[in-house]
Amino acid sequence: MVRRIQHFIDGQHQAGTSGRSSDVYDPATGQIQAQVDLASVAEVHGAVSAAHKASEEWSESSLTQRTQIMFRFRELLSDRTDELARVISSEHGKVVSDAAGEVARGLENVEFACGIAHHLKGEINEQVSAGIEVYSLRQPLGVVAGITPFNFPAMVPAWMFATAIACGNAFICKPSERDPSASMLIAEWFIEAGLPPGVFSVVNGDKEAVDALIDHEDVAAISFVGSTPIASYVYERATSAGKRVQALGGAKNHMLVLPDADIEMAADAAVSAAYGSAGERCMAVSALVAVGSAADELVEAISQRIPDVKVGVGTEAGAEMGPLITAEHRDRVAGYVERAQQAGAVAVVDGGNADLPTDGFFYGPTLLDEVTADMECYQDEIFGPVLSVLRVETFQEAMDLINANPFGNGTAIFTRDGGAARQFQHEVQVGMVGINVPIPVPVAYHSFGGWKASLFGDTHMYGPEGVRFYTRAKAITARWPDPASSQIDLGFPQNS
Repeated sequence: MVRRIQHFIDGQHQAGTSGRSSDVYDPATGQIQAQVDLASVAEVHGAVSAAHKASEEWSESSLTQRTQIMFRFRELLSDRTDELARVISSEHGKVVSDAAGEVARGLENVEFACGIAHHLKGEINEQVSAGIEVYSLRQPLGVVAGITPFNFPAMVPAWMFATAIACGNAFICKPSERDPSASMLIAEWFIEAGLPPGVFSVVNGDKEAVDALIDHEDVAAISFVGSTPIASYVYERATSAGKRVQALGGAKNHMLVLPDADIEMAADAAVSAAYGSAGERCMAVSALVAVGSAADELVEAISQRIPDVKVGVGTEAGAEMGPLITAEHRDRVAGYVERAQQAGAVAVVDGGNADLPTDGFFYGPTLLDEVTADMECYQDEIFGPVLSVLRVETFQEAMDLINANPFGNGTAIFTRDGGAARQFQHEVQVGMVGINVPIPVPVAYHSFGGWKASLFGDTHMYGPEGVRFYTRAKAITARWPDPASSQIDLGFPQNS
């Protein structure tokens, strides 16, 4: 019998009542391993109602209580990393070691949230005027929701829920219906850590559930990570409903390599950043911009490394790259590679011709050379193990290429020239920059987010900006005068 994945509402599993469900596949075998219930509007409203009730008490909880619960949850998550990684691997397809790395990066956000007492410190000025002080504080919003993608089913929710809950909000997670089990485990472990029922909920669903969360008047804020078209949709609909929104969209991440770079190091970095997690990362390097003489050496070095990438089932020892998430997505990636060659790109390595497992949704690492900016394979986010090489003659030509791209999520430069690196970091129109670092995902005490079509809204995710997003500021002006000094003054207040 196929396993059934329900919702997690008000501290317990709840079976869906909509009569709708979606298949959850094992991407390594292509077989259905579970069915997940898809929530109706009424079920979403029930989850919001439970969260709203829980938020009233949770928002009044002490910082000590919140911190203690976050520390206990942190220990559970750390001790059970392997268990969660294997669940992720079984539904997403990424190799277990990569899934464990995802959990570790999510754990960093939980650790940041353990210090919430420090992050919520207010500010005060004494004697702004005679006998008057002004101070500021931050208070929770109430019920907030996160709509999370399939590619990081543990880490991306942790970007949201750790800070949101620590700040005193109730959080509803709507994970991808393709790999929902990680969020369900997290919900169970939160209850075990002592989190009150209703403070963390999981509503599984599709667009119907998303729209219901966006439209509900008791949901104060929406966080989203996914493709640019959906990010734009979520942003427009949610802001029209008067909500706070942080919506992270797609990417086309460039890695610029100058002729003076260490080519061997750059080739290692390119292979790691392009093919890790089968390229299903919003920070994956998909466009390698090679300046001058660096191009031939790089293409040769990368092509020599690709045969050593071990593609296989995520739970197998030694596997480095697993399958893609669905058969449809694998075919979509293959279509991009085919059309790129028709447009004039050179397939130095074609992943469609690789020796791959016969079952599942596998596609091999692909290297395309002689790609130009007008090609579809460059303009679109493929979200697969495809690395496109674009050749330019000068540093300035490379900068113009990168800055002209509509996306601005992440980028990197490989060079030994400190002046060039400094110019790059200053002039590039991208939100996250690596210098000899191929995937510059900020640590948890900074914040994550891109520019241009990679971000809708003005707040990046997690870290200090996450605290600001999940709270609202209040400024208090106070005076405790001697009653004998009180008098009427109809003039505009002035400081003296």
